[in-house]
Amino acid sequence: MSTGDLLNIDPLELKFPFELRKQISCSLQLSNKTDNHVAFKVKTTNPKKYCVRPNTGIVLPRSTCEVIVTMQAQKEAPADMQCKDKFLLQSVKAPDGVTAKDITAEMFNREAGNVVEECKLRVVYVFSHQQTSPSQEGSELVPRGSISDNSEFVMAARTFMDQLDTQDKSPEAKALITKLTDEKNKAIQQNNKLRQELVSGIWSFLYSPALIFSDNCL
Repeated sequence: MSTGDLLNIDPLELKFPFELRKQISCSLQLSNKTDNHVAFKVKTTNPKKYCVRPNTGIVLPRSTCEVIVTMQAQKEAPADMQCKDKFLLQSVKAPDGVTAKDITAEMFNREAGNVVEECKLRVVYVFSHQQTSPSQEGSELVPRGSISDNSEFVMAARTFMDQLDTQDKSPEAKALITKLTDEKNKAIQQNNKLRQELVSGIWSFLYSPALIFSDNCL
């Protein structure tokens, strides 16, 4: 929780239980510590990615206001599940009786002599209980047909060799066993390489937005 002269802000980290292709929301609680009206404004470094409602508003004296931050559905997971997006919450004393419609950008202009409090919030991704890790997701992206087909091949080879174990092995049978073993090992190596490439592709995506706060007007 952040404790300023005007507002208490809770929490300081926006925690999103990250899931691909799904909108996710979290909330902020803004508590007015004063006997004055307090105007607030929320900015973010990535306004296209988030929707903030309300992104501007008035917190009445000794009252609490809830702000909902919604992250748009994402098609890719970020590298190492780290997010560099930031939010900036600005607050300033407002005249009695002012409403959200009366809020202007000039109210948050320090150069005009206004006393503006600022609080930076960071975004944190967390795993939900029903979610697998990105490495597991990478494994699931491996074509199921190739894994299944190779598994059936390996099982057939093992069954054939087990049957031969009970019999005398001729030179031809030994050659066939060697060939099947080599093909089995190649199939396993191919599957492992495919898994590694897919997982590596997921983790190679990096977010590196410039930390320039913009008004969120979504």
